[in-house]
Order: sequence, then structure tokens, then C-alpha cells
Amino acid sequence: MNKGRLESFSDGVISVSLTLMLYQIQLPAEFTWNGLRVEAPHFLGYVLSFIYVGIYWNNHHHLFQVVSGINGKIMWANLNLLFWLTMIPIATTWAGKSDLLALPTALYALVLFMCAASYWALGRTIIAEEGNGSALARTLGRDLKGKLSLPVYALAVGVSFCSSIAAFAILTAMAALWFFPDARIERYLREQADERQ
Repeated sequence: MNKGRLESFSDGVISVSLTLMLYQIQLPAEFTWNGLRVEAPHFLGYVLSFIYVGIYWNNHHHLFQVVSGINGKIMWANLNLLFWLTMIPIATTWAGKSDLLALPTALYALVLFMCAASYWALGRTIIAEEGNGSALARTLGRDLKGKLSLPVYALAVGVSFCSSIAAFAILTAMAALWFFPDARIERYLREQADERQ
């Protein structure tokens, strides 16, 4: 099957998630520094969540550059990822409005854990369907970054009950780790372009 429709649908869902997050930002009730301070956790949560959704959009785009086609299993794995991405606005709002209490922060970290697990599962589903000799299997290799991410996100969930600040520090570090698209896919795409010239 052609992958273009899946990519277009995914782009639409991701853009709606970003829009929903934007609508949750409230203007300060008072036009003072104190008013900005009160809304700061909401805004910072929005910034981190925007970065996370952007990371998934960017990496999803790169992932499908090396996929030759899709089938029903890949479509369902992709829908699972999109479901968890659409949970980010809800978790962001709840964590922000609670002033980063333990349970809402843990839920936020859990949603990001599920996004990471779903992205990893999508990659594994594609490799299972296309084979170990596929372009994606060759570019990802052992995928240590993907495998190590899951326990770190799980750690952030647990740490949330001790310190919300520490949990957000872990989540911010993970966003920094994944900020740039996978260099292996970038390298593979450059090699393919060079071969065509």
C-alpha cells in the first residue's frame, strides 16, 4: 500500500494536537510580573510538550522516508502512536493546572513513556514486515537509543512521586537527546541520494 495517505493523516493528527495545546494556554489574570509567574508552569509545560510533539513529527517523517510500503499492521501501530500523541495536550494541561503535583506529573511522564514505547513498537512492526535486511533495519541497527529511552521514561514516572522538578529534568534531558533526527537515517538518505547521482 502507498504510505503517503498514512503520512498525511499522521501530519493532520499531530497538527491538531499542537493546536489543542495552544488553546490551553491562559493569558495572565493580571498584567504584572506576578501574573507571568503564576502562568509560567503552564507555559513551560506547553513549550516542553510542543518540543516533544515536534520531535515525534520530525522523527516520524524521517522514519517513513526509509519505509517502502505499509500494511494493516503498520497502520495500526501508527494509530497507536497517534493515540498517545493526542494524550499529550490533556496530560500537559492537567500537570500545568495542578502546579506540578505528583500524580499529574506522573501521568504526564507516563504519556511520554507510552509515546516512546509506541514509536519503538512502530519501528519494530515495520522491520518485522519488511525484514531484517530492510533499509530501516539496517539504519537502526541495535537501536540502543530507543531501547535505553524506555527505562529512563519509566524512571521519570517513578521519580514524579518524589520530585516533580526532578521528573521534568529527566523529561527535558530526553527531549534534548531526541531533538535531532536520527543521524543513521539521515546518513542512509544521503547515501541513497549520492547513489542516484
